[in-house]
Amino acid sequence: MPLTLGLVALALVWGLPLEGRAGPFPVHMIRHMTLVAIVPPILVAGLPRLPSPPILIAALVEFAVVWGWHAPALHEAAWRAVPVFAVEQASFLAAGLLVWSSALQGRAPLAGAGGMLLTSMHMTLLGALLILSPTALYSYSGLAQQQIGGMLMLAIGTPVYLVAGLWLTSRALGQDPEARP
Repeated sequence: MPLTLGLVALALVWGLPLEGRAGPFPVHMIRHMTLVAIVPPILVAGLPRLPSPPILIAALVEFAVVWGWHAPALHEAAWRAVPVFAVEQASFLAAGLLVWSSALQGRAPLAGAGGMLLTSMHMTLLGALLILSPTALYSYSGLAQQQIGGMLMLAIGTPVYLVAGLWLTSRALGQDPEARP
């Protein structure tokens, strides 16, 4: 069931004509956050154990992917060319799967909680930069749309990563110390 739900969410976020409902940057952010924070934990719950690196490495890869694609030159390239957009979207999903599988399937839930905290911190910082920037960073989007996108990043990412981190912490604290490997 989780696998089906995750695939349906992917189909909706890529298939629905969202651009007509909101500006291009808020739509970008809805897709981005769906691909890194919403769909990956659902897919991880529905897939067999995925090979994944230690959470710190996964979180650093995810950081590089997210911040790299929000650099104006790369972001604009994805906006202008469908093949670059496809690579951007695929890398968001891959980075999300990497960080969530490392956090949720790892043997150290407290380390997973730390990875969620690190991810939450850098997402919060990027969202705040988008909101507080005095000028639009991207030529196709105005400042107001950029600020809405930053608010969406905060509104989606902050609670998702916080809840995941708290859940992983509760798992770690609830373990029998004698049962730890």
